[in-house]
Amino acid sequence: MSAAIVVIFLFMLLAAGAPIGFALIVAGSVGIYWIGGADALLGILSSMPRDSAATYEFLTIPMFLLMAEFVLRSGIADDLFKAAAAWFGRVRGGLGIATSLAGAGFGAICGSSTAAAATLSATSLPAMLRYGYEKRMASGVVAISGTLSMLIPPSIAMVIYAMLADVSIARMLIAGVIPGIIVTFTIALTVYLLALWRPEDAPLTEKVTLREKIASLRLVGPMLILMMAVTGVIYTGIATPTEASAVGAFCAGGLYFWRGKRSGQEVIDIVSRSTKTACMLGLIILGAHVFTTFFALTQTTQSLVSWVGGLNVAPWVIVGIIVVIILIMGFFMDQMAILVLTVPIVAPLLSSLGFDLIWFGVIKIVTAEIGLVTPPLGLNCFVVAKYSKIKVGDVFWGMLPHVISHMIAILILLLFPQISLWLPNHMQ
Repeated sequence: MSAAIVVIFLFMLLAAGAPIGFALIVAGSVGIYWIGGADALLGILSSMPRDSAATYEFLTIPMFLLMAEFVLRSGIADDLFKAAAAWFGRVRGGLGIATSLAGAGFGAICGSSTAAAATLSATSLPAMLRYGYEKRMASGVVAISGTLSMLIPPSIAMVIYAMLADVSIARMLIAGVIPGIIVTFTIALTVYLLALWRPEDAPLTEKVTLREKIASLRLVGPMLILMMAVTGVIYTGIATPTEASAVGAFCAGGLYFWRGKRSGQEVIDIVSRSTKTACMLGLIILGAHVFTTFFALTQTTQSLVSWVGGLNVAPWVIVGIIVVIILIMGFFMDQMAILVLTVPIVAPLLSSLGFDLIWFGVIKIVTAEIGLVTPPLGLNCFVVAKYSKIKVGDVFWGMLPHVISHMIAILILLLFPQISLWLPNHMQ
């Protein structure tokens, strides 16, 4: 009973506009005080902030954020789109396909979905509109391609999931590689089919010679360097995710300075933005720990596991119900809020049913991608609308085919777990 009341209180705080981190801390603290009194609350609050901040793996988050900021300011995203457009511009829907590839490439060097959507809105979207692409189709592919940063390493969302579910960050990050390729292919195929259906919505671009195509490949070089600096060293076991994130931030900083003259104020802004975001995420993780501690005191999770274990249904039915619930939550809640609210409860449940939490982490992230592009709170769609001056309703309409194809991708990942687990199982 106490757990239900505290959860309702938490949702009231969120509905009132309280930041997710503060809402979790306040609601969790109220629950702990209710169950254990002032001594229990003071004991937890006196140690948990230090323990959360002192976690070695947490350093991965600010380093990936710093890497993302350097990448955003370096102009690498422009080069990725130009190279992809040179190769696919003469394919039906080629610029849309190039956008999905640029989104995947950008996701491989930047773990922020909204940053990817904003960057693609400033690079690939104007190019598509200039060539006569229908605005709904163009804005839709930009919004959905931005979500690839959540799945393809380095992914901030995957790091946080791994910390909340208590699984290997390295295996979690590597697990996103093959599903990321599949989802990228899904986006590209959706664009191609839409272009075949309505060719006037996706005109062809001018021809590019083979010499120019080959020359454009040099633009991909910086992305490959950063990929090897992060994903490559994690997969081969040369470095831990925390060490790899520091190497990635260093390499991204080197590319940032190499590609142009920089001001001291701009560097300060980059460090400041990444620090502020890292502090915000740190507060959210602290709030998740406080709230999870309250759940542990009430034995809510254990009771839920026992109750589900006694149900006369197949475990896959339970997984399907969880995925549907997460999809519905994504229509109304921020993805980070869903992550910290559901993972501490769902992870022990699925583990008790024999499911691999790495595999489910991939399912969780791909499901969260849909929440980023569906109304009424599809953040990526609002970002694209803001940067492109296209009505947000048109962006949402342009997203509809991609939402359907994403559902199919989730089904494939659910039916074939080895797609997500093959690479992690072969790590050094």
